[in-house]
Amino acid sequence: MIEAVIEDAGWLDALPDGQALAEACAHAAAAAEPRVAGEIALLFCDDAAIRALNAQYRGKDKATNVLSFPAAGPATGPGGFLGDIAIARETCMREAAEKNVALRDHAAHLIIHAMLHLIGYDHQADEEAELMERRESEILATMDVDDPYGDAAD
Repeated sequence: MIEAVIEDAGWLDALPDGQALAEACAHAAAAAEPRVAGEIALLFCDDAAIRALNAQYRGKDKATNVLSFPAAGPATGPGGFLGDIAIARETCMREAAEKNVALRDHAAHLIIHAMLHLIGYDHQADEEAELMERRESEILATMDVDDPYGDAAD
């Protein structure tokens, strides 16, 4: 369902169970959103790599926490290829520290967020953002991850 590639070895120290976390995210997301039940490639990279991807594909020459790249054309149904996700270690670690949350929980949030992007969720308009955030929170709750948008979150 999800193939994780650890490009940045720093992830092995920061989040040794990255593949298991990716699989848990995929299962939780697919249980809540059956359209997520497809193939996803997940790249655990560093800020330099995600900055290059962000510049190349979005025209933004800066690092970001996570990027999603939906597959071209419609997914081929359950089991089809949904797209690629890249998550940056340094940015993810910094944000987790700023929010005072476990790195594992913040990474799970970002992975779920990106998975929802792969199936068409967006947050450009307030109404879309509210729907997406609600779905993220519901999925994360099934993984025993606190609501990243709750009162305790900044």
